[in-house]
Amino acid sequence: MSVPYSMGDTRPTQLGLIVLQADETIEQDMRVLMPSDIEYMVSRVPSGTSVTPDTLREMAGNLTGAAALLPRGANMACVAYACTSGTAEIGAAQIADLVKAGVDTPDVTDPVTALIAACRHLDVTRLGLLSPYVESVSARLRAVLSEAGIDVVAFASFDEPVEERVVRISSQSVIDAAQDLGQETELDALFLSCTNLRTLATIPEIEAARDIPVLSSNLVLAWHMAQLAQTPLAADLPFRLTTQASKRAGSSQ
Repeated sequence: MSVPYSMGDTRPTQLGLIVLQADETIEQDMRVLMPSDIEYMVSRVPSGTSVTPDTLREMAGNLTGAAALLPRGANMACVAYACTSGTAEIGAAQIADLVKAGVDTPDVTDPVTALIAACRHLDVTRLGLLSPYVESVSARLRAVLSEAGIDVVAFASFDEPVEERVVRISSQSVIDAAQDLGQETELDALFLSCTNLRTLATIPEIEAARDIPVLSSNLVLAWHMAQLAQTPLAADLPFRLTTQASKRAGSSQ
C-alpha cells in the first residue's frame, strides 16, 4: 500500500568533509567544533600508511572519486579536503578543481587555505609550527606559508612518518613540544599541524601558558568551513580563534 508524504520546506546547513583513510581524529574534533544543527557528511580518500611527498601527491588521483561519494541529494554549502600536508604538496587550487569535479558545491577549503585565512583574521605573520612529520613533508608546508606572507620563524617536528603512530602521540608530548617551541623568538601564534594529530584538547592549556593564539589543522578547518557557510561554530569554544575579534578592520575571514 502506498501512503502520501510531503517534502520539508527547509534544509539544515550541510557540509562535506573528505577525510584520509588513515585519519582517526578529525571526525571526533568536528563533533566538538560543529553545532548539533549542522550536518556534515564524510567521505574518505585512500592514503598511504607512511607520509611522504610521493604518497601525498598520489591522493590527487582519488580526490574526485572521493568527492563523488558524498550524497548526491545534499546541498553542500562547502566541502573540505582534510589533509594539511597533502594540500601543500598537491596545491589548494588543484584540490578545489578536483573536488568540484566530483560534487556540486560553491566553496572548497582545506587546512592550508583555512590556516592562511585564520592568520589574516588574527593578523599573524610570524608563526611557530609544530609538525609530526619528516622534514621533506614539513618543508613544503613552510614554503607554501612563506608564499602567503606567513613566516615560520620557529619549527619543531616529532619526525614520525607512520600515520598509525602519529595519531597515538600523547597529548602531553604535544603540550611539552608546544611549550618549548620558539621561546626565544617573537611569535604571533603557534600552529599544530596535521588533522590526525590529537591536538584540540591541548589548545586551551597551551594558549594560557604562551599567551598567544594556538591554531590546529582541525580547528582552522572547522572555523573556515563555518565562515564559508556563513554559520556559527559550536557555542562557548575555549579557543582564541573563535573568541578573538579580527585585528584587521573590515576583515570577513
